[in-house]
Amino acid sequence: MKATQWIRVMAVTLIALTMLALTGCLYPEENTPGNDGSVRQAVVAVQDAVDRFQQQSGLLPIKSADASVPLYEKYKIDFGKLKRMDFLGQVPSAAFENGGKYQFLVIDEETKPQVKLLDVATFQTISDIQKKVDAYRASHEDKLPSKGELYTGYSSIDFDKLGVKAPDVMSVYSNQSLNVMLNDKGKVFVDYAIDIATAVRKSGVEPKQGGDLRRVLIEQSYYVPVKSPEYVWTNGEPIPIAVNS
Repeated sequence: MKATQWIRVMAVTLIALTMLALTGCLYPEENTPGNDGSVRQAVVAVQDAVDRFQQQSGLLPIKSADASVPLYEKYKIDFGKLKRMDFLGQVPSAAFENGGKYQFLVIDEETKPQVKLLDVATFQTISDIQKKVDAYRASHEDKLPSKGELYTGYSSIDFDKLGVKAPDVMSVYSNQSLNVMLNDKGKVFVDYAIDIATAVRKSGVEPKQGGDLRRVLIEQSYYVPVKSPEYVWTNGEPIPIAVNS
């Protein structure tokens, strides 16, 4: 990395860390997985590179994605572009492309692009369960391996039917174990209700009716809620929306 780039990155890092100290995160930093100095600095450095790339080119350094890709999995950062055009000296060690635990994404791409992190372990765990659910349906006349309704349109998964142990999906927000659930169409999700409820309480603001509550997680952390349904505020608690697909 050139000296001028290093000075710029360090300056941006110091500003961002000061802002984080003032605003706080969803949970105390010592309790948030991956919420260490190297991850914070990586997000700030990549954000700075993305901003400068957009300012110079009018475009974002992201990989193309099919319209069917979920919102919080969609716009992966193209580190190759950032390196080739000398906006970034090296891929962060936290990045999946360099052996790390996170996929760096851009959200709010059409308004004010923000760099966020997707937890690869959670993504892979849910993807693996989805494959097992699909295989079960294929061999059981399209029946779902479900047991017990959690919400309207969502149920727990009977992992005994799948022949595997229930996974331990750890929240990137709270370090708590989260439930895995199945919707009526056979799609597997992580249930982020407990994290959303905590974020809402921390914000001290009653959510507006109809808004997607996943946003409160993003605004109070570095992470996207991967493999999540949309949530709305109903009777004082976050409830996932039942969907048709």
